[in-house]
Amino acid sequence: MKSTTFSYNEKYMLKDQKPWFPIMGEIHYSRYPREYWKESIYKMKAGGVDVISSYVLWIHHEEIEGEYDFTGDKDLRSFVETCKACDAYMILRIGPWCHAEVRNGGFPDWLLQKDFEVRTNDSAYLEEVRKFYSKIYEQVKGLLLKDGGPIIGLQIENEYGHCGGLTGEEGEEHMRILTQMAKEIGFEVPIYTATGWGGAVTGGLLPVMGGYCEAPWDQRLTDIEPSGNYIFTHERNDHNIGSDYGFGTGITFDMNKFPYLTAELGGGHQVTHHRRPIATSKDIGAMSMVKLGSGVNLLGYYMYHGGTNPKGKLSFLQESKETGSINDLPELSYDFRAPIRQYGQISETYKEIKLLTMFIKDFGSELCEMPATMPESNPLYPTNFTDLRTSYRHNGKSGYLFINNYQRRCQMAEHKNVVLTVPLKDETLTYPAIDVRNEDFFFFPFNMKLGDTWLKTAVVTPLCKLNNEDMTTYVFYGDKKPCYQIEGELKQSELLTLSRQEAKNAWKIKLDKEYLIITEGAVLQTDKGTQLIGRGKAGLKAYPALKETPKGFVRKVDQGQFAVYEGKEEMMTSIVSYKLLEETKEKKTYEINIGQRDQSANDLFIKLRYVGDSAKLYINDEYVDDHFYTGRSWEIGLKHFGFPKTLKVEIMPLQKNAEIFLEEWPTMEKGYACELMSVEVMTEYKHAIS
Repeated sequence: MKSTTFSYNEKYMLKDQKPWFPIMGEIHYSRYPREYWKESIYKMKAGGVDVISSYVLWIHHEEIEGEYDFTGDKDLRSFVETCKACDAYMILRIGPWCHAEVRNGGFPDWLLQKDFEVRTNDSAYLEEVRKFYSKIYEQVKGLLLKDGGPIIGLQIENEYGHCGGLTGEEGEEHMRILTQMAKEIGFEVPIYTATGWGGAVTGGLLPVMGGYCEAPWDQRLTDIEPSGNYIFTHERNDHNIGSDYGFGTGITFDMNKFPYLTAELGGGHQVTHHRRPIATSKDIGAMSMVKLGSGVNLLGYYMYHGGTNPKGKLSFLQESKETGSINDLPELSYDFRAPIRQYGQISETYKEIKLLTMFIKDFGSELCEMPATMPESNPLYPTNFTDLRTSYRHNGKSGYLFINNYQRRCQMAEHKNVVLTVPLKDETLTYPAIDVRNEDFFFFPFNMKLGDTWLKTAVVTPLCKLNNEDMTTYVFYGDKKPCYQIEGELKQSELLTLSRQEAKNAWKIKLDKEYLIITEGAVLQTDKGTQLIGRGKAGLKAYPALKETPKGFVRKVDQGQFAVYEGKEEMMTSIVSYKLLEETKEKKTYEINIGQRDQSANDLFIKLRYVGDSAKLYINDEYVDDHFYTGRSWEIGLKHFGFPKTLKVEIMPLQKNAEIFLEEWPTMEKGYACELMSVEVMTEYKHAIS
């Protein structure tokens, strides 16, 4: 990778000494098949991710003392090399304790049986950590940034002093000891981070924050209080994270000395057996925008990509009550309702987040230098469903006005004919009257530079810009009547306005020039060219028109400024059937049979609509996946299993009086629910655009 420098100041991160607003996304290599790592990293990059983060989970690599496993899906070195090949930077989260919904928080059982207390300054414990850190370093030696590799940073420990560990000066000292240990071993990187929420100690490292739309670890079986992550605030702490380990206190570091960065914005959340809230795309999109409007200068998502727990040699490796947790997690599934799901599916959440990441890619460096200001009239608490929530980020002249009228699972007041204003030192800007509806969240630009011209105000949201020799195209979107107030004439610049849905389906790519592609699929720029991945018949719109019509496509009649291309081939639909094999009090067992598939398919997905407490999947009598019922369908990617033609599914009954929180309860005619309702098969194709 080309020589680059990374650092930070008290406001933002710097890349080559210039303001840098990175997007970070978490994927756990040991929870995903290595043969699909590259495709997934390209998907993450297409979603706007600059930096791949991953835990190195101790129990995945040394389940039995002294028997290290860095093979197969656990091949850390190959994963880092794949990131390098895909031109993606990395931050390794080396623990030693991680949490991550893993057995013992990632500690091997044997470590807990030693005659010392873990996560302390006990010399015997620290010696075991040194061995583990050294093994990690052996795997990544030569792949740090200084060696031309992708690794730009390390996270030391996790939630230390909040979810276990020492507190106060003892805890700070422990973090310093681990950091020095990593450096002595050879981990010489520009950035060392530590989680900063819940009273966690940071040892002087760069603090990173988090925020989730709900708390599946909460022990209550009811709706919980509205989340503060939908309020514009300078408060960086989400008090709910890790509250299954006890509620933390406030911030332990000086916020004036460090930029506001997130490493754990929930890209979804992993449901527990007792609590199963559904993280929707709007839940994540609104929370992300509010963080942006609150001054965040790094959007980091945990998880950005779901996966599957590997099977242990001695036990299953999920977090469970059996090992002292207060939560039971799925044994195998780690779907997380992440932007990229367990089997590589691109979700609506991915597209919702992409609205922000596309904007940040083109305007983030300027945004870094725009601090956030909240009006004094702003609501302080998320239980205020009446007053409009607003924020400004600006540099004294130019900036953005953020509006949020979304609170998860709450009805917000409608605001009719609202006249929004921006009070600046030298002028007050006024927007045309608009209606702000329940669940609206958006931001508008003001005094935005468009070449040699100024966009004073606009009732649209900026998405990106296409920088081409003859013209710069500024792309905006929104579902309200667009209104642009421009001062002067546009020269060698133009405006392109999309609907919000079109913007969610928009992809900016670079071929012979920069293009905007609109498609319901996903557009990836890979080492094998530009590819369109999608389900069903392929189609896309391009602006400007592509230099050549892609092979296998035909150009249709233009739609406005867009050239329209449609796939020539009719797609084959696989036939699927299912039958009940066995019924007992404990479960119902079904067999699913899949007919002939299109050999050109990239993947085949089975969508199961069922009611029950949970379900398990078997292929050739091997237990390969599980699922906790939430009211939503269970989707399984068959490519991961070699496209089997027969599946077996066990469904366990959900009792009417079950001690479970569900947002969507099924109908229970007999006091329980246990049935496979329908099975649908969907084919995914990959098409070359260039």
